[in-house]
Amino acid sequence: MCELFIGADPMLWQSRTRSLRIDGVATSIRIETHFWETLEEIGARDGLSLAQLITKLWHEAMDADHDLGNFTSFLRVCCSRYHALIALGEISSDLSRPIAASPAQEILAREAARRALSGLRPPSLSQPENRPENRPENRPEKIN
Repeated sequence: MCELFIGADPMLWQSRTRSLRIDGVATSIRIETHFWETLEEIGARDGLSLAQLITKLWHEAMDADHDLGNFTSFLRVCCSRYHALIALGEISSDLSRPIAASPAQEILAREAARRALSGLRPPSLSQPENRPENRPENRPEKIN
């Protein structure tokens, strides 16, 4: 089993640093080649450059109130999720099909259902319906 991983091109796990601007602020990101290649593939599917994709991910994550204290970890997880969603058949492996055309809410709902059935993790708090403040028992009482 390990031969599949050990025999891979060592270049895939070599770290590379790239500099880009997010809202005019210069920043550097250091991750492994495999992740850079995956991010480039994700962006290309929707006609985005690497810098455009990373900026879009940053903004959408901030808009969703995610804590991005470790943005490089977030990018690695995005890449891992991308490959897992392809393996599960949730998004097409056809690189000419934009990811933006995928039914995100339906995919996230199926993913949450799979997690709940597996018993491994509770539903994600990143989904609005699972946040404590959105649960019926925590909503303010309506006064007529």
